[in-house]
Amino acid sequence: MSELSPEFMPMSTDEMVKLGWDELDILIITGDAYVDHPSYGIALIGRILLAEGYKVGIVAQPDWSSPDDLLKLGRPRLACLVSSGNMDSMVNIFTAARRKRTSDVYSVNGETGKRPSHALTVYCQLAKRAFRGLPIIIGGIEASLRRVAHYDYWQDKLRQSVIVGCKADVAVFGQGESPILQIIKNIAAGESLAGIPGTFRLLGKNAAAEFKPDEHYTRLPSWSEMQADKDCLMTSTKLVEQQMNPWGGKGLYQAYGEQLVVIEPSPEPLTSAELDRVHELPFSCMPHPVYKGPIPAFETIKHSIPAVRGCPGGCAFCGLVSHQGRMVSSRSHESVIKDVMRMKQRPNFRGTISDIGGAAGNIYDSQTLDIEKCKKCRRSSCLFPKICPNYICDGKSLVKLLREVRSIPGVKHLHINSGIRLDLAVQQQELSRELIQHHVSGHMKVAPEHLHPDVVRMMRKNPADDFYKFMVMFEEESRAAGKEQYLIPLFISNFPGCTEREMKTVDDFLNRNNWSPQQVQDYIPLPMTMGAAMYYTGKDADGNTIKVNRGLKERRPQINALKRHRSRDYGKRNPRQQGGRRRRPSKNS
Repeated sequence: MSELSPEFMPMSTDEMVKLGWDELDILIITGDAYVDHPSYGIALIGRILLAEGYKVGIVAQPDWSSPDDLLKLGRPRLACLVSSGNMDSMVNIFTAARRKRTSDVYSVNGETGKRPSHALTVYCQLAKRAFRGLPIIIGGIEASLRRVAHYDYWQDKLRQSVIVGCKADVAVFGQGESPILQIIKNIAAGESLAGIPGTFRLLGKNAAAEFKPDEHYTRLPSWSEMQADKDCLMTSTKLVEQQMNPWGGKGLYQAYGEQLVVIEPSPEPLTSAELDRVHELPFSCMPHPVYKGPIPAFETIKHSIPAVRGCPGGCAFCGLVSHQGRMVSSRSHESVIKDVMRMKQRPNFRGTISDIGGAAGNIYDSQTLDIEKCKKCRRSSCLFPKICPNYICDGKSLVKLLREVRSIPGVKHLHINSGIRLDLAVQQQELSRELIQHHVSGHMKVAPEHLHPDVVRMMRKNPADDFYKFMVMFEEESRAAGKEQYLIPLFISNFPGCTEREMKTVDDFLNRNNWSPQQVQDYIPLPMTMGAAMYYTGKDADGNTIKVNRGLKERRPQINALKRHRSRDYGKRNPRQQGGRRRRPSKNS
């Protein structure tokens, strides 16, 4: 097939006519405003399909009261792809206090009310009504984090695998480039959608009875078992984590009465060459021209360059590993430089690159000494409880890349705004020095998350000593560079197992150092994470009973403790100094 490269995927029949298309092959539905940038998963998937010669259109943020909006581009020839957007829709709509957010950063002007709760299910049901008999494929982070029975914090109950409610033909989890191409190829050829890595399906009564799992599949607790015994969520979470390895992990299956959800093994991570190809597709890197106002999420990343996929951390509160996996893929220097050269040609570029990164700013070009050991590994993290000796990330490749980019004419500033992994930073002396001296935009984000050893352990973070060491290094290197710049530490309140006694460790630190944190995060149990299993069961990963704060009344003391530090002296300093500044004691203190 010949490659197609329109500036934007069409959102109207007029745009289709201009492209000479009388019919789409594939229609994409998304809960986000359409931004043609590789940081948006749906734009990335669309570009890959366009590059394979498929005619792809998009309906963004449709009215969900009827299927009418989905029909405006006509019935697609092959399939309909559905995503709730770059965030799980419940995270997008509701706060940790279960109140509606006042803005939606993925909508024009931050306007709320542009997507429904559990958007993936709602959109999928609309698509089935609009296009009867057409294959429906779901994907994105909401599909990834809800692919098995899970705890939904906002409804405070267990929910079935998302595909049970959606009844899609097939669902994609994780990094979707390889699975989606195979799915579309099979649909076009009239072939089965079974057995594709990175996918899961719902089998009806007859197909479920015929399914004969072999040694390549692991059984998860059934829906009825999970309803009867809270501890089954912890059992399920551990089994899922054990089988996430893309080389040695097994498939999974979970019974829902006479139906069966079958989850294939994770897809292999993209190679550096494959990641380069994906990001070098002809993205316009702009919102679709139909939008007349700013889209806050785009304003944040419009001058950033995605360079990394995956995260080695496996933190208990984070859903990224469940979605992208812990194997890190990085783009080549040459590919990143191409992005810089393209960025320079944009009329809105003023010489500042806001970020080159991914899940963290210092995991670029992570390597393994022996890939065969990785293929057999069942760890949930490459960094916890100690950094795996088979995992190598000395930062030297990133130092070289940063220097190359800084030397390009027209690049005035290069910032790294992805958060820094402290456990790696204290070992990456050369990289840390380079970042502090040349790539801090006044503030540097770090995430100790907590400072009490028991809570940090349950979070699957390494000891707080790394934060203290980095704090000293940051101040010394900032002074040496002659720069006034500040750390922005992120702390989480109300993580399972954290009582007011443990939270006092953070409170005492902030008091002792006269620190006003800019970012305060009350814990949200994300679906399919270890933290959510701990919150729901009231037990840690080892089965020990822990205290869990539930409801705003129980959670408020820890929230207020952090907010108190954040708000003190508010208005007495300029905004730049308020953000995460460690306030120096006066002579009389």
